[in-house]
Amino acid sequence: MSTTEPMNLKQNYSSYTAENHNVWTILFDRQLENLPDKAIPEFMDGLQKVGFTRERIPNFEEVNQRIKPITGFEVVAAPGIVDDALFFQLIANKQFPATVWVRRMDQLDYLEEPDMFHDVFGHVPLLTIPVYCDFLARLSAMALQHIDRPDIIDRLTRIYWYTIEFGLFRKPGEQAKIYGAGILSSVGESKLSVSEESVKYDFDVKHILDTSYIKETFQSQYFCIESFEQLLHSLPQIEEAIQQLREEPVETC
Repeated sequence: MSTTEPMNLKQNYSSYTAENHNVWTILFDRQLENLPDKAIPEFMDGLQKVGFTRERIPNFEEVNQRIKPITGFEVVAAPGIVDDALFFQLIANKQFPATVWVRRMDQLDYLEEPDMFHDVFGHVPLLTIPVYCDFLARLSAMALQHIDRPDIIDRLTRIYWYTIEFGLFRKPGEQAKIYGAGILSSVGESKLSVSEESVKYDFDVKHILDTSYIKETFQSQYFCIESFEQLLHSLPQIEEAIQQLREEPVETC
């Protein structure tokens, strides 16, 4: 198995401009007003634990001093989207790759690829939850075992997408709450996802493995877990389903 060499990129904190910090402030304030009744309490608690403030962009070194003693995870700087092998390798090693660039003022509502606000505001507070981090690292380690099979990586990416990026949390009889980072960092999708307008399914491994996802617009459906332990306990079922796919003959042209 070949992997891309680890990144040597650093967060050059002094390079952030006043506009960069102002963009962070605007987005931070907007979501702090929007999320308290929509996000899971663990996310709101995580914001406090990682020390995020409205005034300035988070410093990765300071953030890592806070999260590493809790879950062993740390944030590492990334230039943008990294390839699958490096992405899963980093996370299996409890290193979460986060972009260091910040969107412009005219990009507040839409970006074609994730920027720092998505990666850092959306993901990092959840890296204070041990069972969540255990699932994330073990799912990534599983992906590394199948990195030679793009078709299987695509299926495992669906699990990641409908949980870590766009997952909802719903206990019986209660309103759905957000834990997916792609929703937590989006004003529009955070409102849509928990509303009655969105299609919500109970978490089901086979259903997710058979469901493609959307990158360009809001999701057309969401999957709801009842606990983070449910994610962790689903790993053997995911592995079994993936092994079955691996044993199937690969179609060739």
